[in-house]
Amino acid sequence: MKERIAIIDGIRSPMAKAGTVLKDTPADDLGAAVVREVMNRGGVAPGEIDEVIIGNVAQPANAANISRVIALKAGLPIEVPAYTVHRNCASGMESITDAATKISAGRGSVYLAGGVESMSNIPLLFNREYTAFINRLMRAKTGRDRVKTLLSFRLRMLKPEIGLVQGLTDPVSGLIMGMTAENLAREFHITREEQDEYALRSHQLAVEARDAGLFDDEILPIPRYPDFAEMVSRDVGPREGQSMESLAKLKPYFDRRSGTVTVGNSSQVTDGAAAVLVMGEKEAKRRGLKPMGYLRDFAYASLEPERMGLGPVYATARLMEQTRFRMSDVGYIELNEAFAAQVIACERASDSDEFARRYLNRDRKIGAFDRSIMNLQGGAIALGHPVGMTGTRLVLHTLRELRRRNTSLGLATLCVGGGQGAALLLEAA
Repeated sequence: MKERIAIIDGIRSPMAKAGTVLKDTPADDLGAAVVREVMNRGGVAPGEIDEVIIGNVAQPANAANISRVIALKAGLPIEVPAYTVHRNCASGMESITDAATKISAGRGSVYLAGGVESMSNIPLLFNREYTAFINRLMRAKTGRDRVKTLLSFRLRMLKPEIGLVQGLTDPVSGLIMGMTAENLAREFHITREEQDEYALRSHQLAVEARDAGLFDDEILPIPRYPDFAEMVSRDVGPREGQSMESLAKLKPYFDRRSGTVTVGNSSQVTDGAAAVLVMGEKEAKRRGLKPMGYLRDFAYASLEPERMGLGPVYATARLMEQTRFRMSDVGYIELNEAFAAQVIACERASDSDEFARRYLNRDRKIGAFDRSIMNLQGGAIALGHPVGMTGTRLVLHTLRELRRRNTSLGLATLCVGGGQGAALLLEAA
């Protein structure tokens, strides 16, 4: 990029396990709340925003192009355009890197980017047989035809298609995301105990961070729908009493015969939203704004869909080729915890010369994802993974941690359903 991209300010909602305190909050209202707050904080007039870019995966039917709906609900002028991006789990990063690309190309100066997901509200769908039945009934022209159609009804037609399951299933490999984690557990010989130990770490660190108030300055309290009688101000997901004993009691969820991946060592299905104000470094200086930090560069990479969890390794390798940074230069890492097996596989692959030669076209390993500087306030196993929002949260939290730890360079990376990875190199202000 021609210059560093300044991230001026950002905020996120609490992340709440699907079906709990944010289940009645529409995704567009959740997104509008964080966008409105960023605008209030950012030192930029709403009319000065060149464009709003929001990542979202489930794409609510009642809020087509949800980014535009969010922008208008947040009070931005009608003259400010908006569009929605979708790169599965990396959608919240894609919104930021899209803004960065446009700024670098001179297509605009100031952008509002973010991500949102209400996984509670991913719908159940009519199956094909029932859809065909309804179509026949609506097209029936006579009473006789309608009766004939009604008599063809069978109870099995009411069996729904579960939108969440469909969305988490790769149509090319035919595998639900949990089975891709099982693949990595087998490839890298990762035991059930190792996965549960990592999951326990995530919960313990998240609870410690939450109780110490380390998330407070990045969370915007959200009124609880529908009566707004209380404010949701803390993440709903980290479990205070989590233990190896309780994790060990859980049965494998995706491969019930011989698997090791459970709901306890997988990321949680979650609701949440996040937004950031983005502009070029020169523009920030011109306005006299002090950024939270900077985006120095980014990379996306792809691999086999059935091994999608290794995306961070592939994307980080590509980012290294672009920037010449080394893992030893990085003072803090956020690697999204889609599954404990996936994180551990990335740790092992990144530290393997053999893996680098075989899969990355490199003579040497990229360098370990060092657990001593990674995900130190827990991750998606405890906090949750609102798929369209997570990428933005990782960037936001990494920048705050760089400042808190007084270290300069950070890496935010995640795997992407369908066989991709994303990696962003971030720098403290």
